[in-house]
Amino acid sequence: MTIAPTAVEAPPDRRGWILVATIIGSSMTFVDGTVVNIALPTIGRDLNAGLSAQQWVMLSYSLAVASLYIVSGALGDHYGRWSLFVAGVAGFAIASALAGVAPNTWTLVAARVLQGVAGALLTTNSLALLRATYAEDSGRAVGLWTAWSGIGTMAGPPLGGLLVEYASWRWIFFINLPGAAIALVTAFAGRGVEHPPAEVRPVQWPGAAAIALTFGSLTFGLIEGAQAGFGKVWPAFVVAVLGLAFLVGVERRSDMPLLPTELLRERVFAVANVYTLLVYAALGGSTFYLALYLQSAAVGYTPVRASLIFLPISIVMFLLAPRFGRLADRDGPRRYLTLAPVVMAVGFLLLTLVRSTNPLVPLPGVIVMSVGLAMLVAPITSTALRAAPDRFAGLAAGVNTTVSRLGGLIATPLVGVVITLVFANRAPHPDAGVFAARAALAGQRDATASAFRAGIVVLVALCAAGAVLAARGLRSDDR
Repeated sequence: MTIAPTAVEAPPDRRGWILVATIIGSSMTFVDGTVVNIALPTIGRDLNAGLSAQQWVMLSYSLAVASLYIVSGALGDHYGRWSLFVAGVAGFAIASALAGVAPNTWTLVAARVLQGVAGALLTTNSLALLRATYAEDSGRAVGLWTAWSGIGTMAGPPLGGLLVEYASWRWIFFINLPGAAIALVTAFAGRGVEHPPAEVRPVQWPGAAAIALTFGSLTFGLIEGAQAGFGKVWPAFVVAVLGLAFLVGVERRSDMPLLPTELLRERVFAVANVYTLLVYAALGGSTFYLALYLQSAAVGYTPVRASLIFLPISIVMFLLAPRFGRLADRDGPRRYLTLAPVVMAVGFLLLTLVRSTNPLVPLPGVIVMSVGLAMLVAPITSTALRAAPDRFAGLAAGVNTTVSRLGGLIATPLVGVVITLVFANRAPHPDAGVFAARAALAGQRDATASAFRAGIVVLVALCAAGAVLAARGLRSDDR
């Protein structure tokens, strides 16, 4: 007699819980950045913060994140990506609550630094956790993560605009608390599905300290130099050079450097990260100054109306980002990464035409820019991660996310220098704020518009450099 084998029910696939947790957790950090952009003019008026202080509110977070991303990846490889992700979510919630009750600008900046520390743990290990959980299916998972995280990022400004205009800017930080609770619950529901790394790398704290010293000093010099004069802040640039020299020395002497030579020799990995630096510099600079420009006297948007400008990007990202991720998996990323920054640059240029509160004027620029953004986010992230050997998965995620943050960290003050110089040259009263919400003289408003356009030219140049790099540095058969 032949007995048919008894069917065994497959264990439930808990990977979906991890996908949901990483999407919600990462979205908190991304939403926080875009919401703060919209709220900066209101925060500036409430806490008496000028352009320099507003830049610090924004960039202090990016600086902390960029300084710790690579270390966060190494910590995830050492202690487990799931554990570090959960710690990051909890820490981000606590820091958000502190930011919400900040009584002055510099207390808010300190809370933003703490948010950045937790955000580094959270974001880096969310990507590494996805790859460790989904393995060969990571391309599709990263595409879904990118699409939904992008939607969260761009859905943040409308919510933030409503909170800023009708409640208080402090609520833009308090809204992270329920999101953190959901992310923690879903993370615990999916616990235990991650594949441990084959090799565990030690944490290189001297290199991380050198990165923080270098980019912290550089950021300070660029921000404060634009306001007080670069002759007064030259020691900051000296410290930045010394920090970079120390970093190179530490890396050369270390048996286990932050950036292994084997990883740097991977052509696709190197090209992908330089490309990320360029295009994310353009993206970070554009979102920061666009929010300020729309709410300035040159345009006259309210926080709610300014926030709605970003809403079409959510729709485009949802519809197109996963599709471009699949196309890049099939065709290779070269053609998409070459075209994407060109499309983004066209969108940036169209946004310079905005000089009134007519909602139809910025729509073409926003749609074109969002198509370019959807075309690049999933392909570049997947390309950078797949180019690294499996044992460097956490490190590769940390490097790529660090580079993306550094792009905005460097570009924002650099573009700010250009904007400040052009405004000072064109404005009847150059001591007034560049993006002041009230300006009685038409010359002041025209100077603000000219300064914004000059900043956009710098961002377009960064996009062009990224397109050239992808065209020359990638091959059609790169996967």
